[in-house]
Amino acid sequence: MLELVLQKQKQKKYIWTNLIVFTVFIIVYTMIDSFNLSYKDMALQYGAFLPIMNIILNIVMAAISTLMITFTSAQFDFTGKESKASNLSFVSVIFGILTYGCTPCVIGFFAAIGITFGVIALPFAGLPYKLISLAILIAGFIWIIFRIRKAQCKLPESNSKSE
Repeated sequence: MLELVLQKQKQKKYIWTNLIVFTVFIIVYTMIDSFNLSYKDMALQYGAFLPIMNIILNIVMAAISTLMITFTSAQFDFTGKESKASNLSFVSVIFGILTYGCTPCVIGFFAAIGITFGVIALPFAGLPYKLISLAILIAGFIWIIFRIRKAQCKLPESNSKSE
C-alpha cells in the first residue's frame, strides 16, 4: 500500500497540494518563531547557529506535516479510512503556538480562560519546545507509515449474484 501512496504523490493534484500545504506550514512555523523572537534578534542574542537551526527545523517540520496530510489523503482514496495520526500535525502547530509562541500572548490567553500558570522563560528562543513538537510530528509520521503498510484497499462490490 505504501508504494501506491507514494505513486499518488506524483500526480498533479498531490504535487500542488504538497506545495500549497508546505508553504502554509512554513508560513505558520515562521510566524510562530517571529512572535517569539525575530531571526535577527536570535542571531544577536545566541549566535547564527540558533536561527539557522530554527529555519532548518521549520523546513523539516513543514515537510513532515505536509507528507502526513497528503499521505493520509492518498490512503483515504484507497481505503476509505483516514488515519487518526493525521491530526498530530495540527496538534504540533497548537503546541507550538501555546509553548514557543508569543509568551505574553500565551500568558494572556491562559489567564483569560482561568489558567494562571504560563511559561515565563523560554530557553534558546523556544528551541527545546520546537524539538518536542518535531518529536510529536515524527511519531505521527511513523504511525501513518505503519498504518499505511497495514492498510488494505477496499474491494469493489460485485454486481453479479451467486446462483
